[in-house]
Amino acid sequence: AFVAQLEQLQNGTGSSPRALPARALSLSTSSVRSCDVFWLSSEIAVLSALRPAPVRTLKGVLPLRSRSVRKKIKMCEEQTVSLVDVLEEDEELEEEASAVLAGSDSDHCSYPQGYVKRQALYACNTCTPQGSEAAGVCLACSYTCHEGHDLFELYTKRNFRCDCGNGKFSGLQCKLHPEKDDVNSLNKYSHNFFGVYCTCRRPYPDPDDQVEDEMIQCVVCEDWLHGRHLGCVVPDCVEMQEMICESCMNKHLFLWTYAAHLGVQSPAVQKKEEKGEQSEPSIPESEEKSDNIDEPSCKRSREEAEPSCRLKELQEAGQNRDQSGAVFWPPAWRSKLCSCSSCQVRLSDAGLSFLLDESDTVLAYENKGKNNEQRQQGHDPLMSALDNLNRVQQLEIIHGTHN
Repeated sequence: AFVAQLEQLQNGTGSSPRALPARALSLSTSSVRSCDVFWLSSEIAVLSALRPAPVRTLKGVLPLRSRSVRKKIKMCEEQTVSLVDVLEEDEELEEEASAVLAGSDSDHCSYPQGYVKRQALYACNTCTPQGSEAAGVCLACSYTCHEGHDLFELYTKRNFRCDCGNGKFSGLQCKLHPEKDDVNSLNKYSHNFFGVYCTCRRPYPDPDDQVEDEMIQCVVCEDWLHGRHLGCVVPDCVEMQEMICESCMNKHLFLWTYAAHLGVQSPAVQKKEEKGEQSEPSIPESEEKSDNIDEPSCKRSREEAEPSCRLKELQEAGQNRDQSGAVFWPPAWRSKLCSCSSCQVRLSDAGLSFLLDESDTVLAYENKGKNNEQRQQGHDPLMSALDNLNRVQQLEIIHGTHN
């Protein structure tokens, strides 16, 4: 209906599309296509459907991202949205899809790469439904081996090896890399692989949940949790921050020490600090005095070779924090974690060595995907050709593409 009305407008027989009913502009995941947008006047927008986008790029996975949920347009019959709103929303979704998917290979199974540091993953409800063993498949296998299947988007997971066609799949052989071990013993699975999320273990989108909420991923267990189930206030700039859920914090108690000094503080604590009610130092006193103490050079060289434990210094500083609810962490917080030999062993034993790797973050993966997408696209010859045409020629060519 949307395209038809645009064509009528172009032919001079339709009305302005500035406030079409939302139901006519609903971005159905079964029919939406990636479009190149050409603004030719303030009244006309012509969309040329040049490349069909895989349905899975716009279904399910992207709404899990907090910024998509915060900004998404409510699509209901009682509301209207402008054409600009729809195009901006579609552009944002496409950018996020590129960020997620461009970091993974869509043509080749990732199994030969071993346990990939981070990749886009899917679970097939058709092949491994509830009650069977959990399994995950890579982006390429989701397109080639599971086309038309009921898939759950898992966004990205770390250190995972593609399961497609292995011993967990009865009657299915991977078309891209059939030679696989029966089990990938180092893979980690959760209830996400059966299409449920959060501590409430509900699907997303949830047809029975009428509460508008955002879902945020824990960087440790990588589960997605509703904002209202985190046990804390969600900060405003959540897109640039990482979150560790309360369950993971309590599982690794030493993280609470870091949280007291490095974590994002609740609005109540921030107000107290603004009023000058909190005077506890966030930096250990020993670090502040270190510059004023003259020590023998041999002792300094020995300390340089064996750096002091920052975690122990933070513990001695004695700053307290309420140990409840999820914890949000500001950008670059990982670089401030202690990396002494004893702390590296502690993190390794807890399976948290990735916290010392800033390239492990989802933001780093997304940026890599965006850079890959830009390198692959280069300079579009079609866009270059259109730029050299006048407005009438552009309309004629684009209208011919639709026909």
